Amino acid sequence: MALEEDLLRRQAPHSLEAEQAVLGSILIDSRCVADVIGVVSPDDFYLQQNKEIFEAVYTMFNFSQTIDPVTVLDKMRELGIYHDNSRDYILQLMEITPTAANAVRYASIVREKAMLRVLGQAGADITEMVHDGVGTPGEMLESAEKKIYALRKGERGDSLEHIGTVLHKVFDRLTELSQSDSLIPGLSSGLRDLDTKINGLNKSDLILVAARPAMGKSAFALNLAVNVAKKYKKTVAVFNLEMSREQLALRLLASESFIDMQKLATGKLSEEEWGKLCMASAALSQTDIRIDDNPSVTVAEINAKCRRLDNLGLVVIDYLQLMQGSGYGKGSSGENRVTVVGEISRALKIMAKELNVPVICLSQLSRAVESRTDKRPILSDLRESGAIEQDADSVMFLYRDEYYNPNTEDKGLAECIVAKNRHGETGTVKMQWFGSYQTFTDREWKHV
Repeated sequence: MALEEDLLRRQAPHSLEAEQAVLGSILIDSRCVADVIGVVSPDDFYLQQNKEIFEAVYTMFNFSQTIDPVTVLDKMRELGIYHDNSRDYILQLMEITPTAANAVRYASIVREKAMLRVLGQAGADITEMVHDGVGTPGEMLESAEKKIYALRKGERGDSLEHIGTVLHKVFDRLTELSQSDSLIPGLSSGLRDLDTKINGLNKSDLILVAARPAMGKSAFALNLAVNVAKKYKKTVAVFNLEMSREQLALRLLASESFIDMQKLATGKLSEEEWGKLCMASAALSQTDIRIDDNPSVTVAEINAKCRRLDNLGLVVIDYLQLMQGSGYGKGSSGENRVTVVGEISRALKIMAKELNVPVICLSQLSRAVESRTDKRPILSDLRESGAIEQDADSVMFLYRDEYYNPNTEDKGLAECIVAKNRHGETGTVKMQWFGSYQTFTDREWKHV
């Protein structure tokens, strides 16, 4: 008896009653299918027979076919999953289900049990990995975190997905965009002309912003970060490998308060400026911007930290060439830097897909720019390039003619050269640059 109870306890979590009630509800009233499909998938069903019936329903729903006991049995024959007892089982499901009104609740129970099964499997995999000693402790920890994070995001181990399911998601996204007031599919950068060119900051995109020193690339990235944090009430993670948190906060204050950076550096402010500073500080404190100034951070560590953030909207990394290589105990000075930067850029693209948010990464340019008459950057100017150019969804260069030609007619103007763009055309967007406030704006914008 004790052995029997122990075996029952070891059985994978499931609820056959809830599974049968979900299927019975669908057969009684097919109007609940859309709600149920939003909660469970065929893989969430424990009993093979229940899984097969739901697969038939799922396929029929994707193709907008009529769902009732007769058509479901017909679809099962078509899919080769019809058994001798299928007709009797379908009738039994309808008999034992009292009402279709609670279909979503039944589906939630099925999903919860499936989550417990997958969690148990992940725990077993982690235990096995530790016992087998696969990799370093750091690598095992990263692998374990990825497994748990995948569960939190509702992802399943099998990445092969039927085209019908994918198309269903695409149509949902298109419907969402058609009903939205926004003219762009991504998050707004706060710069209207740039948004029009790149269609905003899109989920899972790796956006590379490159420039020679003193062109304002850090300020540009911070402007975008503040806009996303303010407008969308999203969490923005900023990883700055070059500046301290305090230096970064000072730049944000200058941009927000429109007080000269030189004045902020000395602290010699008028009473009116102190008032503006307090208002800017209050506004920034209302946002959820997280700052990390660890100079030796790796992509794996950034990924792990970002996974723990709820409501993440954007990740900013300043800058690529300062980042450490991928491995624990790797990254020695003798390592080929081009290979390391290639690995980092690939890992950043994978991270953007995993987190499903735009990742803005800043990059330096080689000195080749300085030897040309026209000093506007081109793709081959990317330092340790090749892989960076390939992995990024968008590559933008910042250029200010004033830096090279003090007597230029384009004083205060900056160019954002979109050299690669998976969401639209390439080309140049002109912006206004207020150096003393560390701010980029649209050209016609005036500060009052």
